[in-house]
Amino acid sequence: MSKRTSEVVSNIIAVPDPNHLEGGDGEEEVFEGSELDSAAVETPATGGEDFMHTDDFRRLFVGVVMADTLVAMRWLDRKWHKVVEKKLIEVGDEPFGEIIVHGGNDISNEVAWSDARKDRMKQATKVVFLLNITKVGDRACYCAFNLVAVDIPEGITSIGRDSFMYCSSLKDISFPKSLTSIGMCSFADCPSLEQVDLLHTKVQELGEGAFQNCTSLREMKVPDSLQKFGDDVFYNCSQLVPSAIDVDDKINKNDVTSEVVAYLRSIQ
Repeated sequence: MSKRTSEVVSNIIAVPDPNHLEGGDGEEEVFEGSELDSAAVETPATGGEDFMHTDDFRRLFVGVVMADTLVAMRWLDRKWHKVVEKKLIEVGDEPFGEIIVHGGNDISNEVAWSDARKDRMKQATKVVFLLNITKVGDRACYCAFNLVAVDIPEGITSIGRDSFMYCSSLKDISFPKSLTSIGMCSFADCPSLEQVDLLHTKVQELGEGAFQNCTSLREMKVPDSLQKFGDDVFYNCSQLVPSAIDVDDKINKNDVTSEVVAYLRSIQ
């Protein structure tokens, strides 16, 4: 071999023998897809800095983020309700198509009969209840002709007088367990109302004429807590009251109403 050839050979990088790799005796080579490879993947890292790369850390991180997000959303929700309620009390304005029920929502008879209020009520198809209120105010939804369904939330204990009077399309009402009283003429002249379920509530009182002229009302469930009711509660509820009870009797109104309530309890 010439001198030049030997120099070239000596400059060639030696390729290590795969049978004598570094790492010492007893170590096995891991090939992709082998049992050792899958075992390595399945074994999570524990302790130290490696914990940040485990599924436990990811779940913890996601949980903390979700908890913080929920707290922030609830805070913003309360903030929004306070801002809306303040605006409504000061300005007396409501979003188009909505009735906002808030803490100071009693509507005077004069305002309820005003042309501006009536025009607004004609457009209302939804009722929104703000937080931390205990009463649906007097005439809050008075003459909301196109209101079909109402879901009264938990925490509300009373429904004010004339609150849903003349809601001619109202057909479905969901009452809360916390409810204790329904005021005078609250649901009077709601001819589309077919059934009322108060069995799960704590209602103790039905005001005078609370359901009068609900001509389609055919099912009424009342709780044992009901002890007090005014005159003409079910006046002209021809589909609810049996003909044997003379609801047109003007002399013994209380006796008539007592008979009606006793009858309702007997059939539920």
